[in-house]
Amino acid sequence: MDEVKILVVDDEPDILEILTYNLKKEGFHVTTANNGEEGLKKAEKEMPNLIILDIMMPQMDGVEVCRRLRDNKEFDKTLIAFLTAREEDYSHIAALDVGGDDYITKPIKPRVLMSRVKALLRRKGRIPEDESSSTITEVGDLTIDKEKVLVKRGDEEIELAKKEFELLNLLVSKPGKVFTREEIFNKVWGTDVIVGNRTIDVHIRKLREKLGDDYIKTIKGIGYRFEF
Repeated sequence: MDEVKILVVDDEPDILEILTYNLKKEGFHVTTANNGEEGLKKAEKEMPNLIILDIMMPQMDGVEVCRRLRDNKEFDKTLIAFLTAREEDYSHIAALDVGGDDYITKPIKPRVLMSRVKALLRRKGRIPEDESSSTITEVGDLTIDKEKVLVKRGDEEIELAKKEFELLNLLVSKPGKVFTREEIFNKVWGTDVIVGNRTIDVHIRKLREKLGDDYIKTIKGIGYRFEF
């Protein structure tokens, strides 16, 4: 497997230092940039496999950087993960709409960051799947075992019904992505099954009761997304 190159673009020196340290510790080749314009130049020079891109930056924000990169076919296969402290729904949606692959919220937890980075790289075949990664997903303090149909929060086992588990798996498959109600119906219940309009709402409510309110966010008029 070739060396994986990661470009980190952020105007906060402390963030650059933390991310660089943790990514290099995992064996990645890391390049940094302090603003959007510098980030574009570094991206064109380094051709990284993954770009971790802050949204709020001087000179050029992350959404514009991503838009310009996606307009260049050379970056069609480049992964882009947005990094920001902003919590507004429009910020999340705008970031993913311009071609972002993931959305990571500050403050950054190194273990969570590495989990997200490796999950992204595995999806594109940049790092190999290991035996556990294909069946076990760790998000925040949750561990989801698809093979055993088991969810744990820390050492506590959480019992989920079949559709609750499938719904959670769907949302967790792309943290930060807003899944529309239609997508959820089709992928969890199937197009041939007729269910009431409140079915998703009831299952989301039950998941929140069991997992806590912090993980699943409602995007009014659109659907739901998973955050950690």
